[in-house]
Amino acid sequence: MQIGYKLASEGFGPQEIIRQAVRAEQAGFDFVEMSDHYHPWLDEQGHSSFTWSVLGAIAAKTSTLGLATGVTCPTVRYHPAIIAQAAATMALISDGRFTLGVGAGERLNEHVVGLGFPSVRGRHERLREALEIIRLLWQGGYRSYEGKHLQLEDARVFDLPDTLPVIAVAASGKASATMAAELGDGLFVTEPESSIIEHFTAAGGKGPRYAEVPLAWATDEQQAVQAALKTNRWALTGWKVMSELPNPVNFDAASATVEEHHIRQQFAVGPDAEQHVAKARAFVEAGYDHIVLMNAGPDPDGFLDFCRDDLIERVRALG
Repeated sequence: MQIGYKLASEGFGPQEIIRQAVRAEQAGFDFVEMSDHYHPWLDEQGHSSFTWSVLGAIAAKTSTLGLATGVTCPTVRYHPAIIAQAAATMALISDGRFTLGVGAGERLNEHVVGLGFPSVRGRHERLREALEIIRLLWQGGYRSYEGKHLQLEDARVFDLPDTLPVIAVAASGKASATMAAELGDGLFVTEPESSIIEHFTAAGGKGPRYAEVPLAWATDEQQAVQAALKTNRWALTGWKVMSELPNPVNFDAASATVEEHHIRQQFAVGPDAEQHVAKARAFVEAGYDHIVLMNAGPDPDGFLDFCRDDLIERVRALG
């Protein structure tokens, strides 16, 4: 069982993200997982730095902390050849501490390059091709690829690590879980659904199973609820909405009817450690073994201290 800390690139500037990562290592976290966005979900969040630059700085300032993207879309805004190169470089400069989390993406981040955003089926087709391209380039040598959607022409990644990064593929159902088994080394989810693991293992999938646990910590429960409502109400719109809206203003409108009781249903809130352990327990019991604690509360330093003193080892013991 490994315990991770979510670095919300939408909620904090790059220097603060780096500082939090260093503090997470000191607090006893095994790894950090950083979102890879071009836009924040809401204007209230107010940030969205370039994830790969920030991860490089974190690698230089830490020594044992694992690093992961959670998750990168390697099909529209990025070409998979670029991600193959970036992930290989991160593996080298972090001395093997990097995991590449990938997914089919959201219009919020991908439409910005003016290539449109495909249907669900089109996204899955592109992600499969992207994973094939990354795997091909990681074999070494000059490589070419001609897919339905993506192409590669005579490309080579020169700096490859001896041990390639783990690829954890985001999944929400049978099709994506099967793809994770066939082309990935692990699984990445945001809901405590055991059926996703069942589809993954049925298709031959093995490896780490990452899951994000929604928490909102504060010394005052109402303060925690209000903070989550202000900056994380987008998370209650559901993936069919979250994958399709183009800009923060649209998420503001879509989440306008979210109220406090909705936050309390989705997040563990307040200072009571047992609430947070119970929320994590649902993911552990579903079969996930890399538990990412994602704090929507107003005080990251207070949360990190709380994790160090009261939460990390209790969650680890669940496994």
